[in-house]
Amino acid sequence: MILAFGDHRLDIERRELRRGADIVDLEPKAFDLLAFLVLHRDRVVTKDDLLQGVWDGRIVSESALTTRINAVRRALGDDGTAQRLVRTFTRKGVRFIGNVTELADEATPTWDKPSIAVLPFQNMSGDPEQEYFVDGMVEEIITVLSRFPQLAVIARNSSFTYKEQAGRREAGGAGARRPLCA
Repeated sequence: MILAFGDHRLDIERRELRRGADIVDLEPKAFDLLAFLVLHRDRVVTKDDLLQGVWDGRIVSESALTTRINAVRRALGDDGTAQRLVRTFTRKGVRFIGNVTELADEATPTWDKPSIAVLPFQNMSGDPEQEYFVDGMVEEIITVLSRFPQLAVIARNSSFTYKEQAGRREAGGAGARRPLCA
């Protein structure tokens, strides 16, 4: 699904925000936050909504939330004063207020440059609470690689489907720990 507002295009499936023809650099959680706000633009979104929808119910500090909202505003050329697209409602929450048009998905692009996918890491610590750290490392690598215009970096959502497949394979028993091939 591609959502257009002003001169921006938000491609949720490819995890790309474009301003005109240029890709706007946006770290993964800020992208998730923007997508959540745009998809729920019909209402004011509370902090609890954001924690559940963007952070899967994890506890996040106020400063982390504010930092991500500010990153979204910067990416959109908005700021806390003008609030052209992302408006804060004191003690209520935030809302995306731009006019949004849904565009038909474009055909899969033909890559004229090398592409790379960062496959998810396996949490070898045995501590399930460290899973967020493992996923965060992959997200950070994807973010850094996406800054190189010579590379087409496969979106996190696409590469993380292999994590789900690996989890099902491990639950399967004998021969379950074969390496993934991409």
